[in-house]
Amino acid sequence: MNYWTVIHAAILHPALLSALIHQTGATDLDPGPHNALRPVSPQGGQIEWLFWLIFWICFIVYVLMVVGFGSAAAKSAAGTDEPPPIIEDEEGDRRASWFVGTATGVTVLSLFVVLVLSVIAEKRVEDTPKENAVTIQVTGHQWWWEVNYPNSQADHTINTANEIHVPIRTPIVILTKSADVIHSFWVPSITGKRDLIPGMSSAFSFEVKTPGVYRGQCAEFCGLQHAHMGFAVIADIPQDFEDWQQQQLRDAVEPVNPQEALGKKVFLTHACLMCHAIQGTQAGSRMGPDLTHVGSRRMIAAETLPNIPGALGGWIIDPQQIKPGNHMAPNGLQGEELQALISYLQSLK
Repeated sequence: MNYWTVIHAAILHPALLSALIHQTGATDLDPGPHNALRPVSPQGGQIEWLFWLIFWICFIVYVLMVVGFGSAAAKSAAGTDEPPPIIEDEEGDRRASWFVGTATGVTVLSLFVVLVLSVIAEKRVEDTPKENAVTIQVTGHQWWWEVNYPNSQADHTINTANEIHVPIRTPIVILTKSADVIHSFWVPSITGKRDLIPGMSSAFSFEVKTPGVYRGQCAEFCGLQHAHMGFAVIADIPQDFEDWQQQQLRDAVEPVNPQEALGKKVFLTHACLMCHAIQGTQAGSRMGPDLTHVGSRRMIAAETLPNIPGALGGWIIDPQQIKPGNHMAPNGLQGEELQALISYLQSLK
């Protein structure tokens, strides 16, 4: 299957692209768990525990209400159209008053218990140890995530996009900000939602217990492509995380064949370098995602497309058809130039 078949699918028929992905062997594209009820972090565990507490309280109240209404309906059933007689029953009135008062007291007490336990759960979520933490700066854009690993040495700073690598069993501190509108950072399997407010910075922390890929999503409507503003948290064992860091610190690899060399030339002589950076080349713009190691990423376009040649080609040619309203302009590349650019970008591991 050639690039053009998959490019055509990516642009004109995204549903067909899914089938072609499997045909081309791109099977390692599971977006990962997206379930707040199967947490992989202590913070997510606190949120799950609080959810089940509130769920069972509400369930018990629901059952009691159904039983109460059913009992009242059964007692008031009559075989005649005549209205039931009004009977004065002081003892019954006292019992009813006691029941209503008790139910009101139990309701207030339950709400108070939920309030107290919510505060305790929030405090436990916020009290993640910060010693020896990995600090990551996440910036929300319409509609992608900029990810930076700051370092006091400028040449040890890592810039990537939409994929957040973290070591397991290590405190992670996330610093957040927005470049445009309100966004919300949410990884259901790991922790709760955190809003990114323009002009304001915030921070929170978590720790992942289990290696894996965990799907994240913007959870605050932020415009036309809000639904396609996804990201992934990739939890690695410490050695794999260290290896990933060392790989990300390197400059982009040089082309190893004529096609990749032509692709690099296409990148540096067309609109690409106006928005993107590739470390080790003259491309240094920060308007769009850093592409120094784009070939090593699982997905592109904020988790919208798999990082395979055909999907990448479709995204380059006409991103507006795939993700209308995004800020990437179409590129009128044809034939040899497009295939060379795809080969070059795919080589940037």
